[in-house]
Amino acid sequence: MLYWVDIDGRLVHRYDPAAGLDETRSVPGRPGSLVRSEQPGRLLMAAENELVWFDWDSGVATPWVALEPPGTGNRMNDGRTDPAGRYWVGSMYQLAVERRSTGQLYRIEGDGSFHVIKREVGVPNALAFDPEHERMYFADSLLETIWAYDYDLGTGTPRNETVFAEFSDLPGRPDGACVDSEGCLWVAAVHGGAVLRFTPDGSLDRRIDVPVTKPTMTAFGGNDLGTLFVTSIGGGGSHPPTGQPGDGDLLAIDAGVTGVPDAPFAGA
Repeated sequence: MLYWVDIDGRLVHRYDPAAGLDETRSVPGRPGSLVRSEQPGRLLMAAENELVWFDWDSGVATPWVALEPPGTGNRMNDGRTDPAGRYWVGSMYQLAVERRSTGQLYRIEGDGSFHVIKREVGVPNALAFDPEHERMYFADSLLETIWAYDYDLGTGTPRNETVFAEFSDLPGRPDGACVDSEGCLWVAAVHGGAVLRFTPDGSLDRRIDVPVTKPTMTAFGGNDLGTLFVTSIGGGGSHPPTGQPGDGDLLAIDAGVTGVPDAPFAGA
């Protein structure tokens, strides 16, 4: 099953590729990202200013940890687990067009304790981990830059920040990303109508043009992790219509390479 979110629609989708069936559940607040737990159908979701446990079968959402106080104008955005099961997620000001850097990057442990790792973030994206190269990736879409870090999995500490890719000469801006089994980073180029693959040294290896204006997130799925799924932004909510018929669609791409599975969240 592929789980994905509609932020402005306040929905979680569950797509079954084998049956071609897409189901939805309404959630309280705007879900920025979600991760699996050890229990099938039980998800940990970052929505608005907090972490929420969400049970797919019952549709019940249970607040767990408030990461920020309400009323700041921020909401949660991109997130994923590291190979040890910690949840990394970033917050952003709800209207990206205002270009406010009021967001923060968080690391959440299995017991619900959390740490602020980075402040003054614009739009946090491209959170990804490469266990083979002991590396972490992170982007601020407002700054059009992806950084790479040496990642200490034992402590969850990123070190030695270096610029991995700058989008000044690339289409769009960096949005969501994932790592494949060859250690390459697949990045959704929002506003650029493309998905880009970078080698571990930061070289642009492939560009796949897609029939949507604003692709937002990449994730490998399927039984063999050989399908690259890509979400996209449609019109409505905080995003004006683009006039592109496919905007808002979920795409599936045969990328010719397999992905790396994300660890479930380490907490119960």
